[in-house]
Amino acid sequence: MAKKWLFITGTDTDVGKTAIATGLLSAANKAGLRTAAIKPIAAGCVDTGAGLENDDALQLRAIASHKLSYQQVNPIALEAAIAPHIAAQESGKTLSASRLVGFCRGLTLLPLDLIVIEGAGGWRVPLNDRETLADVAREMKCPVVLVVGMRLGCLNHALLTAEAIRADGLVIAGWVANIIDPDMLRLEENIATLKRLFNEPCLGTVPRLQNLTPEQVGSYLCLPAEFETN
Repeated sequence: MAKKWLFITGTDTDVGKTAIATGLLSAANKAGLRTAAIKPIAAGCVDTGAGLENDDALQLRAIASHKLSYQQVNPIALEAAIAPHIAAQESGKTLSASRLVGFCRGLTLLPLDLIVIEGAGGWRVPLNDRETLADVAREMKCPVVLVVGMRLGCLNHALLTAEAIRADGLVIAGWVANIIDPDMLRLEENIATLKRLFNEPCLGTVPRLQNLTPEQVGSYLCLPAEFETN
């Protein structure tokens, strides 16, 4: 199978991008694919003594079948849990799309079938005054999985994000309804509305789970058609 990339984005921050990314990696592992993951930039990292580390990046590293070093999975680690470009400025670092793309492309020569790139926040998270994380996905020409955090207001967020992804010339490989508010009124009706308004496939509906594991999440997901093995 030829190496393929998948960019994971969300309708907002804290909508479950990492849970869905690790679930997709688990499903890909189960299908026999050789997988790796990269979160090129992460804010809200903790000093472990060996350096700054981010829990999301650690989860991605743990589930991928190809074991990369932490620095390969999360090359830019920022301590403050704030917008990445502000955290970078405060720590004296400069962010650019070309630099992040370089980190991603550094995995190209590895014997892999699927590489998952997890973004930060939503689609238009700034890197600097001219670029956003969307520019990384555009430069990589990655198909995108959109994680929709199911809560009040998500319909507008999902449709606007999808419009932006398409306007950037990228393919939405699928979207996931991730239930982050189990008490959301008319939850099923909202999911049904998204299914009617999206032309792209729904890859699954993930319920609010206790003691979340990638294997649990993966059991509710299907891989995009182009990543399925024959």
